[in-house]
Amino acid sequence: MDDKTRSGWINGFIGVLIFSGSLPATRLAVFDLDPVFVTTARAAIAGLIGSGLLLVFKEKLPGRGDVISLCLVTLGVVLGFPLLTALALKHITSAHSVVFIGLLPVSTAIFGVIRGGERPPLVFWIFSCLGSAFVASFALSKGIEVSPVGDLLMLAAIVVCGLGYAEGAKLSRRLGGWQVISWALLLALPFMLVLAFITRPASLDGVRLSAWLGLGYVSLFSMLIGFVFWYRGLAQGGIAGVGQLQLLQPFFGLGLAALLLGEEVTWLMLVMTLGVVLCVAGTKRFSKRKSHAHAGANPVFKHG
Repeated sequence: MDDKTRSGWINGFIGVLIFSGSLPATRLAVFDLDPVFVTTARAAIAGLIGSGLLLVFKEKLPGRGDVISLCLVTLGVVLGFPLLTALALKHITSAHSVVFIGLLPVSTAIFGVIRGGERPPLVFWIFSCLGSAFVASFALSKGIEVSPVGDLLMLAAIVVCGLGYAEGAKLSRRLGGWQVISWALLLALPFMLVLAFITRPASLDGVRLSAWLGLGYVSLFSMLIGFVFWYRGLAQGGIAGVGQLQLLQPFFGLGLAALLLGEEVTWLMLVMTLGVVLCVAGTKRFSKRKSHAHAGANPVFKHG
């Protein structure tokens, strides 16, 4: 593995670790705050910070051909995924959402093929689907509650998020990781500010500190810092391959819960985590070979 690919997997790993706290933090926030307010406020806060970074570093404007891609990133990860998951978490628990998060690597890989020009071999898809099955099986073993509305919202969230990840990774190869998410946030900022003001709580008396902490986490880490590492990782290591690291996200979240909240780590969690790690290793091995061959035919998508 060359240095660029290795850096991509390291950056992707850090990004997934940061994202692991997103759904639990969102769950905390929507207990006391309107889901639309949580979505728009997190984007507005991150957008103001991202805009400041663009000004400080005097980044040049994206090309005209990048506008559509930036719009897709905005619709996918700035608006679509946060809003749909926030709405879903009013109907289902964060544990139940793990079933759908297990599908996110497959969604990302599919859009990596459609939008990123990657062509992983069949064995890659076998490992990818097997890893998703491990995650879903673990979530199902914890017990689920049936909510058709919540399930449909989560499924839609996974589709738009996969598109936003793949599109952002493609752009990051030209613009840079933090620049892509910052431009996408800036694009949405005027609308997010207005909507956040309109949907703000009528009174702050009933809003607990935990809700504000949840909002703060998803604003700073989930909406901005995580993407700095994630988009860089996808761009360097390959969308389809590095995207499989998302299979570890639910287990990282449970591990953080055990570390910070004293929740129990069971033998089943350890077994399932081992199975997922082996699947990620398999997708890593077989995505690399094919992606490099394809990249040679099109330098724009070269992973190094």
